[in-house]
Amino acid sequence: MKRSLIFLLLLTFLQCSKDLSPFGGEPEVTTLNPRLKPEWPNPNWKVVPPESVGVSTNKLKLAEEYAFTRTGDETDRKGRRTDALVILRNGKLIYEKYARNFSEDKVHLTWSVSKSILQTMYGIAVKAGLVKLDDPGYYHYEPLSRDEAHKKITIRHLLNMSSGLAAEEGYESGPLKSSVIAMLYTRGRKDMGSFCAGLPLRAEPGTQVYYSSCDTNILSAILKKVYGVEEYDKLPFEKIFKPLGITNVTFERDGSGTYIGSSYLYMTAKDLAKIGYLYLNDGVWNGERLLPEGWVQFTRTPAPGYKTTPYSEDLAEDNYTAHWYANTGVPERGIHEPWPDAPKDTFAGLGHWGQMLYVIPSLDLIIVRFGDDREKAFIKNDFLKLVKESVIR
Repeated sequence: MKRSLIFLLLLTFLQCSKDLSPFGGEPEVTTLNPRLKPEWPNPNWKVVPPESVGVSTNKLKLAEEYAFTRTGDETDRKGRRTDALVILRNGKLIYEKYARNFSEDKVHLTWSVSKSILQTMYGIAVKAGLVKLDDPGYYHYEPLSRDEAHKKITIRHLLNMSSGLAAEEGYESGPLKSSVIAMLYTRGRKDMGSFCAGLPLRAEPGTQVYYSSCDTNILSAILKKVYGVEEYDKLPFEKIFKPLGITNVTFERDGSGTYIGSSYLYMTAKDLAKIGYLYLNDGVWNGERLLPEGWVQFTRTPAPGYKTTPYSEDLAEDNYTAHWYANTGVPERGIHEPWPDAPKDTFAGLGHWGQMLYVIPSLDLIIVRFGDDREKAFIKNDFLKLVKESVIR
């Protein structure tokens, strides 16, 4: 009897600790429910009144007032400075508004939302069998072979912002201290991937989460080696933008021709919403699977490195996943949800100065907000709460 009990307990443990995701790590979020007969933009979004999809126009105006109320002038650049706001429900456009000389056809710098589209490029490469997440980076990219420590860095580590490289992410400091400033504008701008791969390690790869634009641009450089220059040049345009009907887009490169996946993708708000809609539909677009099964689950799962990262208040501000953000929290580390008044299944691509792409599966919502925030006056949780409260059925 005692042996049977021990066997059952062991079996239960193995089942609980089993890798439930094809891309590694036990999922910490609920599985996306399949959307029945989703509507697709062809190529434009269908525009409908909010009430027709269960959203209150009057309550949505509260979210509009929050987003577009200006509390500073153009000189001091303070307060909430929204440039564009687009909201979709059930695959239909229910709200759009623009400010500060932006319009529906004018592209906007997405800053670090670019990272989430770079992650989409990796989904394409993984589905094609060209890379595996646990490939050491140096298999594909020689600069990461500089020593045995760097050889331990995998593609998964880079996607999870857990490379261990001693980058310093800070846009408001100078290039001598900030590796991101040096990478983008001074020492590293001719070849950002190589510059970043040359940084020393601060931690064992995979053990510490640290948000780093360097990790992203190494990933971009790896893709260039994997595909070759000609196919790499076409990759985002032929494999992502073209299928989604996105034609008005600019993706800048460094001096070596590598896409600056960390920062320099320009899109319109309604086109960025298409990226969100691809993920809301589990990587399927108009009946065609573009991203591998399980990729969106991987996208929504906090980085495993949280479990061994030394705790700090900065660490608790966000839930990094794989170049996206989650709203699950990491309870075992005392890390709460970043947007407690939003549904727990909310996930997002976020960028500097207020660029936001939110996907909320449980409410079937996509929200895109572009801005120019120079201070923390736009509180994401307060805004998301107002949008959530506008959903009446």
